Formats: sequence, C-alpha cells, structure tokens
Amino acid sequence: MKSNVGGIDKMARIVVGAVLILLALTGTIGVWGWIGVVPLATGLFNFCPAWKLLGINTRKPNE
Repeated sequence: MKSNVGGIDKMARIVVGAVLILLALTGTIGVWGWIGVVPLATGLFNFCPAWKLLGINTRKPNE
C-alpha cells in the first residue's frame, strides 16, 4: 500500500471520523455515525482505496 493521503487530507479525515464516532457513542446521530471508522482508518493508515481507484494522490512528494 503506497501512501496516497496528504497532510491536510489526513487531518480532515481523522477529525471527521473521530467526531462521527463520538456522536454515535453519545447517541446524537444514531448508528450510522459508526461510518466514521472509515475516514479515521484511512487517515491513520495514510491510504485510501477510493483515491487509488480514482487515481488521486493528495500526498506531496516530500511527505
């Protein structure tokens, strides 16, 4: 797995994922909030399979 998630993209994924999970845990948005696991995982692993399929790479060459 070659990294294809850059700095700002990574931070946004981690924040959005964590917020969705937190809202799901508190019961604010319901069970569908657990979808936040996906952006959280892709942010932590620096790899997004969807970006790979679409040929997108937000990572700078020096990262």
